[in-house]
Amino acid sequence: MANEAQFEEPIQRVRRRLDELKGFAESPARDREVEKLEGKLGKLSREVYGNLTPWQKTLVARHPNRPFTLDYVRVLIRDFVEWHGDRAFADDPAIVAGFGFLGARAVAVIGHQKGRDTKEKIRRNFGMPRPEGYRKALRVMKLAEKFRKPVLTFIDTPGAFPGLESEERGVSEAIARNLLEMSALQTPIVATVIGEGGSGGALGIGIADAVLMLEHSVYSVISPEGCAAILWKDQSRAQEAAAALRLTAGDCKALGVIDEILPEPSGGAHADPVAVIDTVGRAVEERLERLAHVPLEMLLEARYAKFRAMGAWENA
Repeated sequence: MANEAQFEEPIQRVRRRLDELKGFAESPARDREVEKLEGKLGKLSREVYGNLTPWQKTLVARHPNRPFTLDYVRVLIRDFVEWHGDRAFADDPAIVAGFGFLGARAVAVIGHQKGRDTKEKIRRNFGMPRPEGYRKALRVMKLAEKFRKPVLTFIDTPGAFPGLESEERGVSEAIARNLLEMSALQTPIVATVIGEGGSGGALGIGIADAVLMLEHSVYSVISPEGCAAILWKDQSRAQEAAAALRLTAGDCKALGVIDEILPEPSGGAHADPVAVIDTVGRAVEERLERLAHVPLEMLLEARYAKFRAMGAWENA
């Protein structure tokens, strides 16, 4: 398999050189060189990120420096109170859930959470929820429904955890229950794919009135590696699988799986997390404002029709 960072290496070289120069004392010559390199960096980022393959987009979606759910929460959600536990078995740190304020509007927030260092990755189970995570999410959604507060979800997972204990505690039932409940939840729901949207693990918090997706995120029924392993018994064919899965934001929009593609900064979300969080925040607020004026009966009918319309095909 190709080096995962290979396509980004030219950009990283320029960034390293910029960091070195910015460590020097200011001078006209140094400032001119910095300006020149910043122009080169912008041009290079636009060229590279404007021509990514589906596999490269998958690698960008998994970048460890992309903003995670809690990064969005810290910036966008005021007075956030996190909830823990499903009142049946345990808490699942792979899913963050709670209540807070987006602007002046009280909202419920649910999202997958990955980790950056080894300790946090293990604690968060690499963003792969167990059944108790989905039951915690449902617990928060049902309370949001009771008080007519909108639900925001942030999707970023390679998939639900497939381990034996997860299966024993009914992960498939927990996801199916969420699909059923979210399809009829009597409050607006806005979902945003912020990184990797993998399989039912993503869809378990992905049934929504509006589904947004960052430009370099991916959303698919299975990971490219999993698809390659099943079809060809060879994970090294993941690049081929990624192309066939039609998992990019453009593909998902064309297929009617999502409603809107949100642009990322030049160089991806990890190059300017502040800018991408601001973009997501404004888009979500706009969607909530629109949904707030839709009568509940019409909202539920439109949500049902939206997902029923997916998967249409033509006989060739």
